[in-house]
Amino acid sequence: MRLTRYTDYAMRVLLYLARKPDTLCSIGDIARAYAISQNHLMKVVNDLVNAGYLESVRGRHGGIRLAKPAADINVGALVRHTEDDFDLVGCGSCIIAPACGLTSVLDEALQSFLATLDRYSLADIVARKGDFGYLLRAS
Repeated sequence: MRLTRYTDYAMRVLLYLARKPDTLCSIGDIARAYAISQNHLMKVVNDLVNAGYLESVRGRHGGIRLAKPAADINVGALVRHTEDDFDLVGCGSCIIAPACGLTSVLDEALQSFLATLDRYSLADIVARKGDFGYLLRAS
């Protein structure tokens, strides 16, 4: 399974903000840290704010931050939110689909994948390998 760039960017934003839970950060800072497009991040951040993952503070000293503790953000739920399509193979157009056992095996694999992600919170991911802040570009 390959996750979309949208999910990748959503995770990057959340990971960045999880490192600074009490700090308002700008989208520009996050974009520079990861060397990715600020325009792409704006769409992702807007969606994450609307979904309740992030809080946005307007104004001169505004920015974004996590809307809840990192321990309360489930990775599986986030992936389900950011991904539109979980079809691993386009079995719907295949002539043997009604009699093929591959479809159920792939469905089982997908459920296992999501079940693994469901076991982790954003805090678990941040703590898993230690501090990665030194790897981000200076912002």
